[in-house]
Amino acid sequence: MPKIESITGTAIPLLLDDIDTDRIIPARYLRSVTFDGLGEHAFEDDRKQHPATHPFDEVRFRGASVLVAGRNFGCGSSREHAPQALIRFGIKACVAESFAEIFFGNCTSLGVACVCLPRPVLEELASTIERDPKVGVTIDLVVGTVRFVDKSAPFSMPDSARKALVTGEFDFLDQLLAGESQIRNTAGRLPYISNFA
Repeated sequence: MPKIESITGTAIPLLLDDIDTDRIIPARYLRSVTFDGLGEHAFEDDRKQHPATHPFDEVRFRGASVLVAGRNFGCGSSREHAPQALIRFGIKACVAESFAEIFFGNCTSLGVACVCLPRPVLEELASTIERDPKVGVTIDLVVGTVRFVDKSAPFSMPDSARKALVTGEFDFLDQLLAGESQIRNTAGRLPYISNFA
């Protein structure tokens, strides 16, 4: 299983509060059978309201892998489509003041690191990115810091989520598949399961 110890990349500043999952990916895309193609629809309705000025459309932020958001990011429904859309857009980590709990859990189980910084540090990070979109941002999950330019700020994150990412134990499907022989052995001993293949 892949271990995620740090993420480094350029960033997209979207320092807004209470961005819900309907804004991250509009509900009309929930009918898709797979998550393929969701990335191009991330923040679609917001982007239509602010053509060419939404950070997800600005050329200077193209290729960014870190999203900088505000308070209560990912609130609303519990849909997995929201982090899936961000992943397919190219986002590998989110830095915010706080996250909605279910969104945070969905991100963690998909390998997206979500870390929290105090508002003043977030504002400094966002303004730094606005001034120079090529600034690299590093989220070091081992050390517990977010680094940019000459700044290093400690982040907060539940230790269970940090540990799951660093050890590679965040992917429950991989864990299940890794235990296939044990599952088969247990199923073979159960009288109510016959012909388990």
